[in-house]
Amino acid sequence: MAFRTPGSGRRFGTGRTRPILPVLVALALLLAVFLVFTAVYTNLLWYRSIGFSKVYTTQLRAEAVLFAGSGLLMSLVVGANVAVAYRLRPAYRPLSVEQQGLERYRSVIDPRRRLISLGLLLLLGVLTGSSVAGRWQVWLAFLNRTSFGVKDPQFHKDVSFYVFTYPFLRLVLGVVFATVILSFLAAVMVHYLYGGLRLQGPGDKASPPARAHLSVLVGLFVLLKALAYWLDRYGLVHSERGVTTGASYTDVNALLPAKTILAVIALLCAVMFFSNLLRRGMMLPGVGFTLLVLSAILLGGLYPLLIQQFQVKPDELAKERGYIQRNIDFTRQAYGVGGAKVVPYGSSPVTDQKQLQDEANGLGGVRVLDPNVVGPTFEQLQRIRPFYKFPDTLDVDRYTVDGKTTDTVVALRELSGAPSGQRSWVKDRMVYTHGYGFVSAYGDQMAQGGNPDFITRDMPALSGQRIQVTRPEIYFGERSPRYSVAGGKGQQELNYPDNSPDDGQQSTTYDGNGGVPIDSFFHKLLYSAKFQDKNLLLSGAIKKGAQILYDRSPRERVHKAAPWLTLDGDPYPAVVQGRVVWIVDGYTTSGAYPYSEQTSLGEATRDTITDTRSSVARQANDHINYMRNSVKATVDAYSGAVHLYQWDTEDPILKTWMKVFPDTVQKKSSIPDDLLKHFRYPQDLFKVQRQILTKYHVTDPSAFYNGEGFWEVPQDPTTRGKLQPPYYQSLKMPAPFDGSPAFSLTTVFNPRDNPQLASFMAVDSDPSSPYYGQIRILQMPRDAQPPGPGQVQNSFETDSQVKGDLFALRQGGTKTVAGNLLTIPFGGSLLYVEPMYTKASGGKEQQPYPLLGKVLVRYGTRIAAAGTFGEALKQVLGGTGAPAVTPPGDGRLTRDEQQAIGDLQKAVSDYEKAQQKGDYPGMGDAWKRIKRAQEALSAAQQAGAGRPKPTPDATTPSPTATPSPTGSAEASAG
Repeated sequence: MAFRTPGSGRRFGTGRTRPILPVLVALALLLAVFLVFTAVYTNLLWYRSIGFSKVYTTQLRAEAVLFAGSGLLMSLVVGANVAVAYRLRPAYRPLSVEQQGLERYRSVIDPRRRLISLGLLLLLGVLTGSSVAGRWQVWLAFLNRTSFGVKDPQFHKDVSFYVFTYPFLRLVLGVVFATVILSFLAAVMVHYLYGGLRLQGPGDKASPPARAHLSVLVGLFVLLKALAYWLDRYGLVHSERGVTTGASYTDVNALLPAKTILAVIALLCAVMFFSNLLRRGMMLPGVGFTLLVLSAILLGGLYPLLIQQFQVKPDELAKERGYIQRNIDFTRQAYGVGGAKVVPYGSSPVTDQKQLQDEANGLGGVRVLDPNVVGPTFEQLQRIRPFYKFPDTLDVDRYTVDGKTTDTVVALRELSGAPSGQRSWVKDRMVYTHGYGFVSAYGDQMAQGGNPDFITRDMPALSGQRIQVTRPEIYFGERSPRYSVAGGKGQQELNYPDNSPDDGQQSTTYDGNGGVPIDSFFHKLLYSAKFQDKNLLLSGAIKKGAQILYDRSPRERVHKAAPWLTLDGDPYPAVVQGRVVWIVDGYTTSGAYPYSEQTSLGEATRDTITDTRSSVARQANDHINYMRNSVKATVDAYSGAVHLYQWDTEDPILKTWMKVFPDTVQKKSSIPDDLLKHFRYPQDLFKVQRQILTKYHVTDPSAFYNGEGFWEVPQDPTTRGKLQPPYYQSLKMPAPFDGSPAFSLTTVFNPRDNPQLASFMAVDSDPSSPYYGQIRILQMPRDAQPPGPGQVQNSFETDSQVKGDLFALRQGGTKTVAGNLLTIPFGGSLLYVEPMYTKASGGKEQQPYPLLGKVLVRYGTRIAAAGTFGEALKQVLGGTGAPAVTPPGDGRLTRDEQQAIGDLQKAVSDYEKAQQKGDYPGMGDAWKRIKRAQEALSAAQQAGAGRPKPTPDATTPSPTATPSPTGSAEASAG
């Protein structure tokens, strides 16, 4: 309650409370300005730290121009129409209940009319500008567009029109459409509020000025519709109406002329609305608008439907053949698969033993170390301390070791955080700042006990190792902390634990330039606000010369440096001149290439290794129909320096962005030789291309229409419900391809809805090779197709010889983990290789990890399992001391093997019975017999090698039916 002072006429408290609201508003505005300034300025500081400030300032300018331009356009046009509508208000408004009700609103609005109008127009401008500013890439690409040198067959326009110009015209048209529609709505509201439009009362419901004003706005809308109809004609190259993507028979012969006619009708209709400025009455505009609506229904909807139903469907292939061919040609161009070579293979397998042995001698190293399985093995053997971490999925690269180029599985020992129970802000942010060390192992050989045979290992990084790493610190990686404060006078950062008796450590001080200086109060204030961490402002531990490191993952740094790129989901580390660098493949993509089939980038690249537990990032579900590996990017793991290198020198989209951001992408000729040899063909591009080639290996329109020869990517036989990933491996392709060994990325295809193998696909992944990027496909005979991955996996599990080996591996609670199933062209047929790992079934406290148990090999119908690939290959080829391995399922075992398996089953059964009774002495006795039976089985298998095996008795028990010592049926052994 307020009180008045005598004679003052003022209320207590009013003078004190009135300034509070303006002060609060001013403080809120200042805070908002400070936060915006913080975001913009810290981003600018970050871009300066990597030398890409032009990228950020160019983007800011483009966003500012689009924001201001579209926002002003919307505000000014809508505001002008509101002002016109207000000026055209009638001086006299007839009395009615409707007008009496509106008078109350007018009395409230009129005193504040300008303030309300300005506020609403400002809000409308901000919303419009914010929406359009996000399309800055469309505008800059249009301004710097580059010709593709390819014309579409329908309108004979360069592809650049569809990729760069058409999206920009659509953007402009959309903004103008929205402006006219909102102007019309605003004008209607003002006219109604001030009596220019009425819903009640006798006479005209619209005053002549209001009618003329609104007619002009509707005329502008219809005029824009005429332009939209005309542009729609070019959009037919993306039509999905026909059998394939692109303008179909119906589109070209019905919809294209319909769109042209509709554009003319809309233009005439717009003139009729404009004529209302000179004559009174709505009859002519009404007739024109009705004609436009009916024409749109009849010409744009009904007529194409009739053509499709009564002309195309009865003879679809004949009508669509030419348009299918357009789609095939342009799709193969857009995805870079036009040069894929498909050759028949597998009709004449080699049977000569000497020839097979000669080919086996030249086979080279086959990678049996699976990077998708041995991540936990690397972690257990090379983590050293619990605050380090390896990724779940490792990477494959090539290194020259002892003068020989070797397929190598590599990973970095990254930081996972300060030790549990010892955390503090200083430790988290200033002591545990980085990972340490590059770890690598041979891909084609294993150490004793099934362990990886490490090339580089342990810490510190030793100078005598065969891959020299002179700067092993990992300040920028996939698992780096959100931010760290590094460097500065006297700062001690953990480098690596040493071997001193008191568990000491070696410390370092960061002397790179990958961060932003944070030794000034101003920068501390900014970053304290950015990361909402008061310790950055208050901590006295931050010394002169300190830097704050953030946005540290390789993909994040490259994405900010080149926001126009789509990045591969799997950056990989490489040692180049002693330094660890991350290599990131960058793609230019588009969804506007004419006649090209669209695909979901996320779906095409999703397989076993993109599981959520994996370090490989999933791609967004963007729909694209053009893709090129146009850029190779690197990020230095110590300094954070980002380099972009031109890779596809012919890509028009890359050339366009090199015009937008000059001097940010270096020429291909500037790539150092030591870096070049670590480049490889990227997986995500390969996955998209193999998805396209499931259909577009067929180039004949008739065969494509029938779809009978289509393929599919097989399911991973070791993981349910996920596609088999492609694999890097070194192999020789048969004639007519170059026969020298090459590092390749490979995959296989099944016939659609058929588990057999349709084809084998490889792409040369060695950048020094003249055949780099060449897609080579071996197509199997359609009347005698070999088994597909699922069938091969089943044959491994059911073969009598392999079954016994796997059964022995799975005893004592041990699990088996299947590695990558590699398919290799060999001897006119296919060689299948799968490493089988063993892993203890204990819980987390036992830290189980996979070790190589056996290598499974199949050639034709011959199958073998051995401790090494070489031994297994000898067996399937019938070499000295090798068993004549029989086709799966024939059940031939030696009598010694039968006896050993029977003893093993009896011992396991006795163990389970004793376990149920709590008879511990009985369990111990049974366990000893289990071990003796396992040894006897192994000895019998070795002794029986190379001899024909008699058919087992009908009473011979199957190893797969034997219960395990844990009491559960060991069904997984079969």
